[in-house]
Amino acid sequence: MTERNIRVQTLDRGAVEDEAVEIVERKGIGHPDSICDGIAERVSRELAQTYLDRVGKVLHYNTDETQLVAGNAAPAYGGGEVVEPIYILIVGRATKYYVDDDGVEHHIPVDSIALEAARDYLREHFPDLDLETDVIVDVKLGEGSGDLQDVFGEDGKQVPMANDTSFGVGHAPLTETETLVLETERYLNRAFHDDHPGIGQDVKVMGKREGDQIDLTVAAAAVDAYIDGLDDYEALVGDIQSAVLDLADEYTTRDVSVHVNTADDYEDGSIYLTTTGTSAEQGDDGSVGRGNRANGLITPNRSMSMEATSGKNPVNHIGKIYNLLSTEIAHSVVDEVEGIRDLRVRLLSQIGRPIDEPHVADVHVVTDDDTAIADVEADIQAIVDDELANVTDITQRVIDGELSTF
Repeated sequence: MTERNIRVQTLDRGAVEDEAVEIVERKGIGHPDSICDGIAERVSRELAQTYLDRVGKVLHYNTDETQLVAGNAAPAYGGGEVVEPIYILIVGRATKYYVDDDGVEHHIPVDSIALEAARDYLREHFPDLDLETDVIVDVKLGEGSGDLQDVFGEDGKQVPMANDTSFGVGHAPLTETETLVLETERYLNRAFHDDHPGIGQDVKVMGKREGDQIDLTVAAAAVDAYIDGLDDYEALVGDIQSAVLDLADEYTTRDVSVHVNTADDYEDGSIYLTTTGTSAEQGDDGSVGRGNRANGLITPNRSMSMEATSGKNPVNHIGKIYNLLSTEIAHSVVDEVEGIRDLRVRLLSQIGRPIDEPHVADVHVVTDDDTAIADVEADIQAIVDDELANVTDITQRVIDGELSTF
């Protein structure tokens, strides 16, 4: 136990890698929940950078209530059309003006900044979504609270005070199943998409491990403009399955089976065909925080925070900072300290206290058989203490886009 109240103790279970059953999920960037996460975070970053450029510090804001109302489409081989556009509402609070040292009031066009940021994000990630006809982006940002602005620090340099009594959770290392689920979605939405434009961005991966058998269930939207018939669709599904099986060899020696678009019924002609590459065109709504946690995964075998990380301000909002920081701490400890098989970090804040002084930093560890907690406790405490001392680095890394929030 140190001045920062850092505790290290044995985790009251074995390593997740040794559990009989493990379940892991990732919602890809085109899932409606992830679309909301991505837009909320892009808007957050642009607002933060604008405040820095104009005022010299980040003012109070949050954009973590972004919502998506699904549209309706009529996909067809060779190209269909969107019948009812997707509706996206950016909701939150933002500081819309500031007073300079001469007493002059300056207004900040936060709504325009948010609209441009959202459209830029959609343009970059959804090549088959027509921003003129397929989606409506709306903004409703209320005025930021003056009371909450006080906790940011007058000079923008002091350690901010926690905005809430809340907590963040992180873990490391990732299990083979977690790694495979995460890398499968990333691969399909990046390298595989480059060679197979018929795959949309709405890729969801569910991993189940029973013993040493890993089953991956992949739901991958196909884009109708690149699919001329059922043969093309079947070929794409087969390519996805083969590619994921090949990818699995890089991350595990366990037996892996891959199932793609299991709800398809070829005889009835019911397949996962879309016009835009996302199920948001077909009745699937979305909200910030209902998908991946800050480490990009949904992991029911692990402790998790239910906070929505995306869109929260990166200065003093514990729901963002402590979830990102706990994950960074967990990976740093595993990378630097030998003998650790599984590790969980929980950081609890207390509203009004400096964010580098958590109410408790609770680290639970599963060590190798030949490593005792006493052998690693001091090293772990030192790493946690150092990471907390530099907690404000998280803010700039988030604004620069170096840390993913979903």
